[in-house]
Amino acid sequence: MAKYDLLLTKGRILDPSQNIDSVADIAFKNGRVLEISETLDKKQATHIRDVSGNLVTPGLIDLHTHIYWGGTSIGVDPTDYAQRCGTTTMVDAGTAGAGNFAGFRAHIIEPCEPRILAYLNISFAGIFAFSDTVMVGESEDLRLLHPRACLNVAKLHKDFLVGIKVRVGAKASGSMGHAPLDIALEVAEEADLPVMCHLDWPPPNTKDVVNRLRPGDILTHCFRPFPGAPTQGNGKIKEEIMEARERGVIFDIGHGVGSFGFATAETMLDVGFLPDAISSDVHSLSIKGPAYDQLVTLSKFMHLGMELKDIIAASTTGPAKAIQRTDLGTLSPGSIGDATIIEIENAKTTYVDSLGETRVGDKKFTLKGIVLNGSWWHQPS
Repeated sequence: MAKYDLLLTKGRILDPSQNIDSVADIAFKNGRVLEISETLDKKQATHIRDVSGNLVTPGLIDLHTHIYWGGTSIGVDPTDYAQRCGTTTMVDAGTAGAGNFAGFRAHIIEPCEPRILAYLNISFAGIFAFSDTVMVGESEDLRLLHPRACLNVAKLHKDFLVGIKVRVGAKASGSMGHAPLDIALEVAEEADLPVMCHLDWPPPNTKDVVNRLRPGDILTHCFRPFPGAPTQGNGKIKEEIMEARERGVIFDIGHGVGSFGFATAETMLDVGFLPDAISSDVHSLSIKGPAYDQLVTLSKFMHLGMELKDIIAASTTGPAKAIQRTDLGTLSPGSIGDATIIEIENAKTTYVDSLGETRVGDKKFTLKGIVLNGSWWHQPS
């Protein structure tokens, strides 16, 4: 019997969880990472892939996706999406609520080969009316915000759930202000789960939202443009944002259609405020731009000057910590055998933010392969 099921050779292994950044071989066995060494014996491997010239990272985690495909208007096909950008774990950000999570689990989560975890929407219906022709915020109607129903479903599906999702702001919750967040926080307290909070246009304002978040809760769309930006007109970071980071609130990009601004990102990065997680907020609209996918979103941060190890960390160790899954986002021996193989391609690329502002870069990330549960799963054509 071969010692290794799969051996990747000569790749630049970049694993922030172990502070590894070096050219080496990595071996997988029985769905797990077996070992990393400068040179491993090819004769001991059933399958061998030469990945020289490419990055080998822990399987990428996209912390903010909408992948209830076919069951909601906002959802995209998770398998197609994973094969497009190398995400071995996708976290659905509250597409389904208590009223339809069972269908999401049975028809999408369980049959999908790449891993899907999920936040449960505080709204009973989930995100039920999101398209380029119909747009109704699921948190606008108090009748849909049923804490007991949400709690019951959270307990039933705790093996796939990583938190409670709530969307607040004029577009998502109308005139309800921070009331949906308060309801979500009460459910989360009872279920011992974090909250992921979306904030768009006021009301409520940033302070009313951020000051309610607890250690381990997630503020998504954290580099959004005005209104609701984390920065002030004078270029300083809002005091409530700094205080939230100090007490352990997690900051997630959640790019999407309307939630990422270059000017905001440049201000935040200039003062050393890095995101804990870089996510795409991919859905049926944003997959057509300006977010497109996880690798495009990560490429924007490469252009903005964020260090490579920090970019990879924000798509591996950062989201793994947010969802409390230390077995993901790492290539440590014994961990789940997921890896993403990426090339840093020299190519003039125009990047677009949510306001239509552009930046022209000279590099981008390109997917070269995926290892899923210790097996070579996909190579782009």
